[in-house]
Amino acid sequence: MPLSSYAQVQTNPLRLPLTPPNFWDGLDKEADDDIISLATHVIATERDALANLHNLYQSDPAAQRSFKQALHVMGKTSRQGGRIIVSGMGKSGKIGQKFVATLNSFGIRSAFLHPTEAMHGDLAPIPSTEVDAFGVPTPTSSTTTALALTDALALALARRLHPNPTEIFHHYHPGGTIGASAAPTAPQLIGSIATNVDDVPIILDGQGPKSPTVLDALLTAARSASGWVRASSDTIIAPRQIQRIGRKVDLKEPLSSIGHAIVVEKLDWISIPAANSIQEAQEWILSMRQTSRGRTFLKPGTILGIVDSQKCVSGVVEIEEIMTGDQLQ
Repeated sequence: MPLSSYAQVQTNPLRLPLTPPNFWDGLDKEADDDIISLATHVIATERDALANLHNLYQSDPAAQRSFKQALHVMGKTSRQGGRIIVSGMGKSGKIGQKFVATLNSFGIRSAFLHPTEAMHGDLAPIPSTEVDAFGVPTPTSSTTTALALTDALALALARRLHPNPTEIFHHYHPGGTIGASAAPTAPQLIGSIATNVDDVPIILDGQGPKSPTVLDALLTAARSASGWVRASSDTIIAPRQIQRIGRKVDLKEPLSSIGHAIVVEKLDWISIPAANSIQEAQEWILSMRQTSRGRTFLKPGTILGIVDSQKCVSGVVEIEEIMTGDQLQ
C-alpha cells in the first residue's frame, strides 16, 4: 500500500469499522458442544487427580511419612537460618517458582534454582555439606496436584514455624485478597447496623387527633427510607411486621384493630449497648434463651433498643437481623 493511502486510512476514523467483527457468526453449534465436552472432561480429570492425591495422603503411611520428613527437613533448615532451594524445569519449574513465592510470603527464606543454570555456576553458593534433599510422592504429573501439594507443604510448614501464620502472611503480603483478609479487623458493633429512631417517620405526625388507619401505616412505611414506622413517639412497627399485614385486612380499619400484633411499645424494647459487638449481642441472646424467661421476651418480632453513650435509646434493630430462624426456635 502506498504511504499516502496508508496515512489516509489511519487519519480517517470514519472509514474504520465502528464495532469489532462478530467472530461467533457461522460457528458450528455441534463443534461448540464438543469443545464444552472436552473442557468439562479436562476439569473432571483434574478433579479426580486431586481426589486421588487426597486419598493418597489420607490413607498411605508411606506418603504421610514422606510429607512429615519434608516438613522436618524444611523446618530444621529454616530454624537454623538456612534457605530452602527449589529446582525444576518446564511446568514443574513454574510450580516450583510459585512454591518459592508462597514460602517467602510466610517469611520462610527460599529461592528457585533452574537446573541448567545450576550447571553453569549458580550452584556454587550452595555448600554440598549443607544440602539435605527430600521428595514427596504425587500420583500423577498433573500440575494441579503438584500445585495443591506444594501449597499444603507451605501452609503446614508456616503453621509449624509460626503460631499465627496469617499475621506473618499479612506482614509479607499486605496486598491482594489474602493479605487483606489476614489483616486484623475490629469487630462490627451492633450500633453500626441500628436505625436511628429520630429518622423513623411517625404516622399522621402533626395531622391532629385523627386515628391512623392500616393504610396510613402502609403509606408511611413506603415513604420510610428504612421501612420502620412509628405509630407514636413511644411505639414502633418494624419492617418485618409491616410485611405481615395480610391482604385480607381492611385498609380503612383503624391501626389499633391489628396494632397489638405488630406495634411494639418502647417499654418492650430489649436494651443493648451500642458499643457491644454483634457477636457479643448474639452470645448474650443465646445465653438468655437458655432460660424460660429469656425465651419469652427474646423471640421472633423482638425489637432491640440500642442504647448510646448517653444512656438513651437512640436506635432500633430487629432481632432477626442478627439471629437466624433456627436460633430463635
